[in-house]
Amino acid sequence: MKVFCLNALMQASLLTMLSVSTVAAEVTYPEGWIKPGESGTFKQSQTHSNASGKVKVLAEGQPVEMSGHPFFQALSENGRACISCHQPSDGMSLSVKTIQDVWSGTQGRDPIFAAWDGSNCPDMPQKEKASHSLLLERGLFRIQMPWPPAPRYGKEVTPDFDIEVVRDPWGCNSSQKYGPDAAEPSISVYRRPRPVANLKYLTAVGFAYDPKQGVALPRDEISGEFLSGNIMSDNRSVNLKAQMQDASGTHLEMLSALTDEQVEKIEGFILSIYAAQAEDKDAGKLDDGAFGGPELLRDSKPGQLGSIGRAVWSEFEPWEDQKSTGVTPEQADKRASIARGARLFREKMFLISDSAGINSPMGFGNPVLNSCVFCHNMSQMGNDVAPGQVDIGTTTKPFAEPAPELPLFRITCKGEPHPHYGRSFLTQDPGFGLVTGRCADTGKITLQSMRGLAARAPYFSNGSAKTMGDLVDYYDRRYQINFTEQERQDLINLMNSL
Repeated sequence: MKVFCLNALMQASLLTMLSVSTVAAEVTYPEGWIKPGESGTFKQSQTHSNASGKVKVLAEGQPVEMSGHPFFQALSENGRACISCHQPSDGMSLSVKTIQDVWSGTQGRDPIFAAWDGSNCPDMPQKEKASHSLLLERGLFRIQMPWPPAPRYGKEVTPDFDIEVVRDPWGCNSSQKYGPDAAEPSISVYRRPRPVANLKYLTAVGFAYDPKQGVALPRDEISGEFLSGNIMSDNRSVNLKAQMQDASGTHLEMLSALTDEQVEKIEGFILSIYAAQAEDKDAGKLDDGAFGGPELLRDSKPGQLGSIGRAVWSEFEPWEDQKSTGVTPEQADKRASIARGARLFREKMFLISDSAGINSPMGFGNPVLNSCVFCHNMSQMGNDVAPGQVDIGTTTKPFAEPAPELPLFRITCKGEPHPHYGRSFLTQDPGFGLVTGRCADTGKITLQSMRGLAARAPYFSNGSAKTMGDLVDYYDRRYQINFTEQERQDLINLMNSL
């Protein structure tokens, strides 16, 4: 009898072990997640829920078969595809919530956690949460930049500043493999992925010159078109083709360049994608009487300056008249708040000061009295019609939020001091300065795309604003705007509706 019982217990134990093993091997993904290599058709219209409502993604043209398409296929051994970091459920980017869900569902085995840039440093032990904390908590991927900078527009770059590693919490900037003392010197910074959507607007330019720098815009060597500079956070890739090749060699770790056919297919697909918030959980559909959602983006001409054309976020003007909406009082209140936020965005004036790219080198004076729309001035989109990177201080002291988990660099200008920070200052990310080698460009970052924000928190290039409220509060402190509580909430409601 004892033998029988022992065998039964052993069998039960074995079954339990097998069951646990089976559960541990299961992999689950968030709803709407598209895996590399997935077959089927990319839906031409799809909506996905988020905390504020629903984001909508439109794909123009013929249905796209994902099977065999280079945007959706893993092209290297790390298993990633472009789709890995540009999910429609997150407005064609990645939110921290999604990243955390993917970690939980895959036990950190999904390719987005690849050692190269999905961990804080490839030297660290992999598949441990602590080694991926910047991605899991801030949504940041590692970006390794050559130092001195790579040639730009065919010309060698000689930096006019020195860079010193002051703080290196993950060891990558002190590493003999990846730091400035490595055989191939480099600097590691950490940034959010930018959404692959609405690119018609991000590649459009309104002027043939950059009024911030006082220089003519560069032209694409192949097409001859003016370059917008709005594609990447630091403008290191000047057009979509260059961006794709940069991503394939870094994020995808491909050993060879994308073929012309792959580039053509990817470019054709991403230029067809429009994404925006389409429904608010309280206000209802954003195109119900107003003109929110991605359809207007798809159908409008890009590169139009809001001050002389359709005013920025005037899509929500019809909601200023609550009596005409014919909705519940709660819906009317939320709609009115969104409409107030849109008008506030355009009309609330404050002093913009000590911001390179706005107040210098040519700029518009220091300080200059204007509103949010001074920089976010393109109709329908809110990016900058006048291209050029700006520095509002999100990564550079004294304005940057304390972030001991991020590296810190001391910049020392060898020539003229920085126009606002002096000869020596501290930054978490030198930004555009790592591309141009110019001390005056240190801290400059390309304005973020403003559509689909509710689907892809956190915000700013370094993920320092966890919520939309944090984002509004940063601007409030930085420029001493003194928003009232109602104004703050109206702006939050507006941006959650874009």
